[in-house]
Amino acid sequence: MYTTKLGHAHLKVRDLDRAIAFYREVFRLEVTEVVAGRYAFLSGGPLHHEIALQELGPGAPQPPPHATGLYHVAFEVPDKRSFALAYRKLADAGVSVAVVDHLISWAMYFADPDGNGLEIYADTRADGAGRARWHGENRPLDAAMLRELADAPLTGAE
Repeated sequence: MYTTKLGHAHLKVRDLDRAIAFYREVFRLEVTEVVAGRYAFLSGGPLHHEIALQELGPGAPQPPPHATGLYHVAFEVPDKRSFALAYRKLADAGVSVAVVDHLISWAMYFADPDGNGLEIYADTRADGAGRARWHGENRPLDAAMLRELADAPLTGAE
């Protein structure tokens, strides 16, 4: 028997420089290596990379929306305020973002410039209203509330 853990996601993109800029800006990942101007590896911590980007060129076709394949890559933030700050950053940049309360997490779904599905989420299972398991139930999150949370002064508890 053996065990595994997810090491990284490898995404195909049309423009490597544009994709690097997006992942650095939105996720605060840093480039650890670029190979032959076609591959880039980015990390937010001690790993060599969590995201690998592979440039296919500007003519690469968009995958069909209802085909099998990767749905999204998810990034966790530590708390609801961080979630709200990420939401504000994306919304202010003009990125189309769908936000939802899964009752185990707050989640936002959006796409990178090449249409790759992404999620940022905050685990809410330990909150008073959070649930231990997801039962397929979703509730809307109010964008105005998220902006207020992002703009609220720090209380020292964060």
